[in-house]
Amino acid sequence: MKRFIQTLRNIYKIEELRKRILYTLGIIVLYRLGSYVVLPGIDPNQLATLQNQGKEGLLGLLNMFSGGAFSNASIFALGIMPYISASIVVQLLGMAIPYFQKLQKEGESGRKKINQITRYLTVVIVALQAPAYISNLISQLPAQAITPFDPNITMPGTFFWISSVIILISGTMFVMWLGEKITDKGIGNGISLIIMIGIMARLPFALFGEFISRMEQKGGGLVIFLVELVVLVLVILLCILLVQGTRKIPVQYAKRIVGNKQYGGVRQYIPLKVNAAGVMPIIFAQAIMFLPLTIAGFANSDSLRGFAAAFTDINGFWYNFVYALLIIVFTYFYTAITVNPNQMAEDMKKNGGFIPGVKPGKKTADFIDNVMSRITLPGSIFLAFVAVMPALVRMTGVNSQFAQFYGGTSLLILVGVVLDTLQQIESHLLMRHYEGLTKSGRIKGRSAYATAY
Repeated sequence: MKRFIQTLRNIYKIEELRKRILYTLGIIVLYRLGSYVVLPGIDPNQLATLQNQGKEGLLGLLNMFSGGAFSNASIFALGIMPYISASIVVQLLGMAIPYFQKLQKEGESGRKKINQITRYLTVVIVALQAPAYISNLISQLPAQAITPFDPNITMPGTFFWISSVIILISGTMFVMWLGEKITDKGIGNGISLIIMIGIMARLPFALFGEFISRMEQKGGGLVIFLVELVVLVLVILLCILLVQGTRKIPVQYAKRIVGNKQYGGVRQYIPLKVNAAGVMPIIFAQAIMFLPLTIAGFANSDSLRGFAAAFTDINGFWYNFVYALLIIVFTYFYTAITVNPNQMAEDMKKNGGFIPGVKPGKKTADFIDNVMSRITLPGSIFLAFVAVMPALVRMTGVNSQFAQFYGGTSLLILVGVVLDTLQQIESHLLMRHYEGLTKSGRIKGRSAYATAY
């Protein structure tokens, strides 16, 4: 406790760090306030049906990522997820299309062009999602919940549709702008922090709901509730291990003498991450698992609908079994396209480095590829286990909202963003010769290890 208080004092003493943290907190408060601003024409007292819809399933996941803005019919209802979707699309295009590959190699100018393309694509995605969201509002809410702007019109008219679409697009772009401002003038990665805050905003309600249900409805009392908290802590520790786990490869640099100075002659390490793919395999697997539900909606065959029903039961065996297998497969796939052993070996050779006992060039590339294949297997299994953990705890009676915090994309994002933010704070402390946040070693976030040389 004494160390914690001293760390807070040290943070307050560093003016730049203090301003960055206060700026970040101010942006977060602004974002949270905006999530309660309801779309014009919507009666906020008639949102009970929409809020019930946002408790489970896919819509529950979207509602959690938006910090409850989805079920509040807020101007931030679509949140930052369209930007994330656009970023993923652009990233995948960078792996397949030469034009985007060229932009990635142009440095700062290329990065600006990619960011601009991502913003334009975000607008397109929101423009497609906004009408679907408004249609859902009209179908879910009672007729008196939506007040037409023209008293002579009994149903939402064209102006309501156009204005709502424009507001939803503006809301998403404003949230994206807030995230960029946090990155520039605050602490941590702004977009990631906004997603994390949206997830954490639902945690108190989910925790309180689970406590009440254990004490009154489901039984078990305080003992079962404490057991659930212990399991949650263990899963969090597993996620930290998954985020930070690495295998270090030693690299020896040959001695070079240029003029009167000597270069090289030292040994360094290339840390390869156990989970180099991050949460992307879970996102890809979720997208695939939503296909049966879509197919069943257009199909008339009872057998096909029964097949789709088996693969849309998020608590069922076959759903989670196939879901886990897809995550393992996509982990290998995404690691293969993001970690390039040939490029690592070539860069190492150019800098006069070599792995002891391994010949430079193709032998080095093969060695790195074999190491990545071996460490990716346990990483993919751990990732699959964390992804299906919410379904496992739901089978024990944990409510759906609280179960989402036991694993999946949400927990991995929480752990990763917290570690990255704490790492930046610790860097500011160490630069001013203060003690770090931990007694032993430095905090290692997702960005602490390079997956490419």
